[in-house]
Order: sequence, then structure tokens, then C-alpha cells
Amino acid sequence: MSSQSPRLSPFACDRAPAALPTGNSPTAARQAPAVTSHSERRWLCLMERFSRRMLRSSLSGLQFGQLVMEHDQTSERFGDLSRCALSGHVRLNSPRFYRRLLSDGLLGAAESYLEGEWVSDELTDLFRVLLRNEHVLATVSSPLTRLSQLRHRWQHFRNRNSKSGSRRNIQEHYDLGNDFFRLFLDPTMLYSSAIFPSDQSSLEEGSIEKIDRVCRMLKLQPDDDVIEIGSGWGAFAVHAATHYGCRITTTTISDEQFRLTTERVEQAGLGERVTVLKRDYRDLDGQYDKLVSIEMIEAVGRKYLPGYFRKCGELLKDDGAMMIQAITLPEQRYAGYEDSVDFIQKYIFPGGFLPSISMMQRHVCEETSLRLISMDDFGLHYARTLRLWNERFHEQLDAVRALGFSERFIRMWRYYLCYCEAAFLERAIGLVQVLWAKPASPLRSPC
Repeated sequence: MSSQSPRLSPFACDRAPAALPTGNSPTAARQAPAVTSHSERRWLCLMERFSRRMLRSSLSGLQFGQLVMEHDQTSERFGDLSRCALSGHVRLNSPRFYRRLLSDGLLGAAESYLEGEWVSDELTDLFRVLLRNEHVLATVSSPLTRLSQLRHRWQHFRNRNSKSGSRRNIQEHYDLGNDFFRLFLDPTMLYSSAIFPSDQSSLEEGSIEKIDRVCRMLKLQPDDDVIEIGSGWGAFAVHAATHYGCRITTTTISDEQFRLTTERVEQAGLGERVTVLKRDYRDLDGQYDKLVSIEMIEAVGRKYLPGYFRKCGELLKDDGAMMIQAITLPEQRYAGYEDSVDFIQKYIFPGGFLPSISMMQRHVCEETSLRLISMDDFGLHYARTLRLWNERFHEQLDAVRALGFSERFIRMWRYYLCYCEAAFLERAIGLVQVLWAKPASPLRSPC
């Protein structure tokens, strides 16, 4: 560790912090309560000092890359570039960052960013440095952090994906409005990873390749009956029915997705081949030749995974097959993930849970007769997808504001996109396409 300043002295503790500006939107930055008494200011000063020492001690363990923190016209550097060229930069705007860090740990640091209390020129690089040094993140904790996690876990439990909870959680995210998602998605309206045929491929080309790859994996035929769990905005259903001639039943519990998917099916003249349902996967019936579920499993929830795979097995004929595209968590990170609530689960996907590969395979084995046929990883394709979404989102900021979204929401969305891009680049999370087939399926054997 090298430093331009002999100590960390970011702000004068004995003065009450100025409040950040607030907006009229309900999602605008929230003003911190005023600190009036001398004893209260001294207590906050002690919290900030303790938090700074905790953070400095943790960051001194950086081994890969460099992190530069600027505050009150001073800066401090942690780590070095000899083992890794990645460099992250943070500029602190308010001492409230330290209080949030002490009371809520990494989630508090994220919330501090939402409130404009710190900024970074390149969030993705900052997150990559932190994820590359994951051992450091584990040390950013205090007794207050552990207590606050109990509160967050209780809220996460309340967001569990029962039938009513699933509908509420989906509405929280996907019903932000079709006009919002149109601003940064490509014309296919696919809100899942693209798979790029080449380095020169556009986002739209990557999206089309992804859904066509799913069709090819399942060897879709005109006489196939296909069930899709999680319609999105209808891109897969329209593509598969148009180019492979199969019959598709697709279901969503999002009002906005149901409306647009129905419109797109009608506009494509596919009303006789595509059936759009607004129904929970647990209420589906019938039997199908093929099943597709693209990045829906993350919204199932750990408790409901066995039932999800059981239902998938029940929906397939004896010679059926299914393809699931899933964001996954490495086995090594599972214990810490299970015991905490992160930024994504609190602010982006309430009730969300990333399964591990072994967890999915275990439930498939226990709940179905399906056999694993193939599995492919596309995590780096997701990083590229997220980067392109972020670029398009940035280009459309005026339009985002015109839809009524606040600056706080904009910071939240940037944080989400940059964090996820970094996580895929650092293999902190993965993306897989997995093909399973029942024993009588022709996909199980070339014979």
C-alpha cells in the first residue's frame, strides 16, 4: 500500500453534514435527518472514525490491482498494479458514507452511492478490483452490519416467491414499463444475455443468435408442442414459431410483458401457433415435447426450486427435453450468499436467488427422470451484453428522466448494470445453457 497522505482525514467530524439536494420524485435522493445536539455529532464522529479505520484495515489487504480513494482534497492508494493492471477510483462527497458502511456493510456502501455520497469514474473497474480481492470484502463487517443483515434477511424472507409474492416481485421490476426497457434493449426486447457470433456482432444479432441456438439445441420441429416458462416480451415464442413452425405456449406473470407479447404475436400473424398465458408456472398443466426457460429460474427462490423442477418434469412427455438458461453462482461463494442479502436482491430483483450448477442438477435428479445432455458457459457474453445495455441507457438519460425516473433511480440502474458486468468478467457469477432430456428422448442418444 502506498499513500499520498499519512492518515485518512476526510471530513470535519464536529460539524453537522450538509444535506444532499432532494427531488420531487418518490425515488429521489432522501435527505438525511439533521444532527443538532453536540453529543449526537460526537457519537457520529466516533462512528465515522471507527468505520474509516475498519475500511482502511480491510483495503490494506488488496493484492490484485489498485484502489484510489479521494476525499476533502486528499487521496490514498491501496494495493498496487504489479500483479494486476485493474484500477478503481472513488471520490467521497459525504461522511455519511462511513456511517452507512459501518451499519450496513457493503449494502450500506451501495446505498451511499444511490444517495450521491460517493462517485466513481468507472464503476465496472472499481467492482472488478473489489471482486478480484474478494477476501477483502469479507472483512468489511462490524457487529452492526451483522445485526442489519438480520433485518434485511427478514425482508428478503417476506419477499419469498409464493404465488402472490412472485407476482408482487415481478411487478416491482418488470412493470417499470415497456417504454423504459425499450430505451436500452435492442428491437428483439430480449432482457437476457445475448450470444455474439463474432466480435463485430451487434446486440440485436447476438440476441437473435441466442434464441436460435436454443431452437437448434432442442432440434425444434414443426410438429413440436413447446412450453416456455417466462415469456419476456415474446421474442423466443415469435422466433421459434416463425422459423421452426412449432406450436408455442408461453407464460408470464408480468402485466406489461403479457400485454406486449400478445401484441407482438398478433402483429406477426401467429395467433394460431402461439398461446400467451398470464399464469404462474405452478398452475400450468398439459404435456409438451420441449420446454424452454430463459433466465427465469433466478426468480424462483431457493425454497421453491424442487417444485419448479418437478413441474418441469411433469410438463414434459416421456420423450421430452428442456433447455434452461440460468445465471449461476460458483459453489465456493454459495455459503456467504445464502446467509446475506445483497444490493441486487434488495433493489433490483426482490426475492431473487441464484442457484449453483450442482444445486440445479441435484434437484433435477431428485425430482425428475431427466438426464443431463450438455451444458455451455456464456458468462463473458453476458458481460458484453450488460456493457452494451449500459451504453444505450447512458445515451437515453434524457428520455429516462422524461419518463419520470429520478437521479437516484438512474444511479441505482448504473450500479446494477456495472456491478453485474464486473461480476461476469470476474467469474463471480456465471451464465449457462443446460440441456436435459428424458430417457426416451432422441436428444439423449444419436441412435
